[in-house]
Amino acid sequence: MTLNEKIKSLSKSELEKLMLKAAAKHTEFDTFLRLNYLVREQTERDLFDKTISDIDVLMSKNYRGYANELKLANMLAACNKRVAEFSKVCKNKKSEADLLMLLLDFPFKYESTNSLGTCFTAYDYKVCLILKKLITIVNSKLHPDYKIEYAESINKYLTILHRCSSHDDFVYDLPKSI
Repeated sequence: MTLNEKIKSLSKSELEKLMLKAAAKHTEFDTFLRLNYLVREQTERDLFDKTISDIDVLMSKNYRGYANELKLANMLAACNKRVAEFSKVCKNKKSEADLLMLLLDFPFKYESTNSLGTCFTAYDYKVCLILKKLITIVNSKLHPDYKIEYAESINKYLTILHRCSSHDDFVYDLPKSI
């Protein structure tokens, strides 16, 4: 008997007990149930806010690395991993794009762009990966109206990256604008 057959054979009360027990033990399952079957909008907003606060914590931590650029690359990798966890649970691509924009604000606004284009290409590569992911979401996963909202910032980021790091193949392969 397969798992699907066993679940289908359970009575309603047994199934309720199983769901409640799983939701109590595993927060991911609880979040999944809330997002897909209960209070979708509020849960999605709470999850988005929690992800932003987690990213803030990750950005303030100290990371290993010989140079500042390597530390920043490790920080961006950790933050990008957190965004990926968010996108597995919440399928709202607009929220994912907003989180990626938040990540990209750090290297392009808060941190001077002097870190880009140095001999430590790991940092440039992480920034490039996040920007490429954002471009893919905006171009193919979101409604075309959202492209207008993101285009100015993305084009500015692309211009800075091409100016500072065009010697790297992964930056050179990015479009000049969207």
